[in-house]
Amino acid sequence: MFLFKRFLILAVVAVVFTVSAAAQQTVEESYLQETIEVMIIRETARSQSREQKLISIEYIKEAIERGNRNDEIRQTLAFLASEGSRSVARENNRVVNNFPDVRRQAVRYLGQMGSEEARKSLIDVITSEREPMVLQEAIKSLGDIGTNENNETVAHIAWVMNRTSNLNPDNLMALATIDAFEKIANKNGGLNSPDAVHTLIRISEGNYITPVKERARQLIADLRTYGR
Repeated sequence: MFLFKRFLILAVVAVVFTVSAAAQQTVEESYLQETIEVMIIRETARSQSREQKLISIEYIKEAIERGNRNDEIRQTLAFLASEGSRSVARENNRVVNNFPDVRRQAVRYLGQMGSEEARKSLIDVITSEREPMVLQEAIKSLGDIGTNENNETVAHIAWVMNRTSNLNPDNLMALATIDAFEKIANKNGGLNSPDAVHTLIRISEGNYITPVKERARQLIADLRTYGR
């Protein structure tokens, strides 16, 4: 009887050890797989080819969809989002890394990362970017993230909107700004930023199509209801 109990205990210990070892192996394999994936994403993004950069973004999309929000992926997105604007490469005095469509995709997925570091990366983008389609996407992503400590996010969006509207009023930029302000207000229980209100007033009275101006007026009215 004693021998049987001892055998049973040893069998249970063996099973537990085997399960633990298998679990450890699974964790290690998962970590290795993630490390390899991040390395491939990083190196593909740093290729000189636009096509390879778009492939890198496709890999990033798949990684994010699986829940992989490794900060090195965020760094790669920040790199792709700044190429051709903050980081310029030239050959024979010609810019060779200006791919606005790549930057647009990169800022979109920075918004999906959702972290504070991703928000800071987007702020860096909009302070130096000039392409309207990239700016629109970056503003949308800032709205998706939604954080606005000390009204910093809203102030930067307002600055971009007012800078671009002075040059050439853009209905899509105005819509992106309105949507971002609305999302930030929803996520923070309101919006107490004079910059936001002034920007919305300028849109409502500016050279924009009627539906855009109406959206701006409606959001101003909606902001009044917060805190009642």
